[in-house]
Amino acid sequence: MYIAMNRFRVAKGSEAAFEQVWLTRDTHLDKVPGFIEFHLLRGPEAEDHTLYASHTVWANHAAFEAWTKSEAFRAAHHRAGDNKPLYLGHPQFEGFEVMQTVGRGAK
Repeated sequence: MYIAMNRFRVAKGSEAAFEQVWLTRDTHLDKVPGFIEFHLLRGPEAEDHTLYASHTVWANHAAFEAWTKSEAFRAAHHRAGDNKPLYLGHPQFEGFEVMQTVGRGAK
């Protein structure tokens, strides 16, 4: 598995608008081979921002890479630049190969 995360430092007072953008968007992820799940995470608050992360789980790194080159990716991100005033700086991408998964009831 592969986990792709983008961290966003959302400007204080812009949290509701940022969440609304994410909660009402058409992700196109359900059409992408290898996609497993998506989470929008709200993290700790700092003096000037609240930390958020988008978190997607993929079957493997190749599936994620294919998504980033797909028409579905372009469609999902075509208005991303409209929301730049909501956050401080650029989103920070982090990608992780899953080395271990422990599930409930695992022995």
